[in-house]
Amino acid sequence: MNFIKMHGAGNDFIVFEDFKNQYNDLSMIAKKLCNRRFGIGADGILVARKSQVADIEMIIINADGSYAAMCGNGIRCFAKFVYEQGYVSKETMKIQTGDGIKIADLIFSKGDIQGVKINMGKPSFDCKDFKANYNENIINKRFNVGGKEYILTSLLMGVPHTVIIDDGDNFNVNEGSKIEKHELFVEGTNVNFCKIKNDSHIEVKTWERGAGPTLACGTGCCASVVATNKLGFVKKSVTVDAPGGRLFIEITDSGVMMTGPAENICAGDTYIL
Repeated sequence: MNFIKMHGAGNDFIVFEDFKNQYNDLSMIAKKLCNRRFGIGADGILVARKSQVADIEMIIINADGSYAAMCGNGIRCFAKFVYEQGYVSKETMKIQTGDGIKIADLIFSKGDIQGVKINMGKPSFDCKDFKANYNENIINKRFNVGGKEYILTSLLMGVPHTVIIDDGDNFNVNEGSKIEKHELFVEGTNVNFCKIKNDSHIEVKTWERGAGPTLACGTGCCASVVATNKLGFVKKSVTVDAPGGRLFIEITDSGVMMTGPAENICAGDTYIL
């Protein structure tokens, strides 16, 4: 298997093509490749396959072998990968994901890809969409989780996300582990701890479902902007600082727009045994 390792704001992935559908157990492959001691090491794998409805299909598997419908940092890396490898020659491309078709716009500077802009689609606060055991929207609601109180706002931003405002450094990102698996969330949730700097700038630390603490989570940054805008803290155009880098998020009528970096780390080949 030939691969390229990439990162988007520190969220890292092993990316490869499988146009002949020869890799049947992607869960096993992800767990082996993503292991940081006994494998290459990454937060997940991104697999390119042919699509009947878009320019190409992206399959995302987390480091623990679980499937993810969407990944914001991953899709930026994926768009750069398929363009540079010649699999897609369009500078604006349609990518099939588990959360539908996403539009990726490559951003060039002096002939090189400097970033990627993605239309991440529209969010939903409907509990049925992210399968929560609750009879109303979870917006600024207080819950006791593991003996500690949290004020949660939850939504679907391609995948389930929960946002917690943490302006007093009262929480550690590792607390996301117990919220992720709380009985409130049937399929789990990503957890974002958000600090408001001003009405156009926030900081976000994410506990990612299936991966743990990550240096950045694209869907999490989008969800954090949507949630904090809903709560009246920020405007519709927001700079988001994650531990691994900076993203720019804009809420528009056509969807949530995410712009950020995508970087190659290394290339190589490996055996799947």
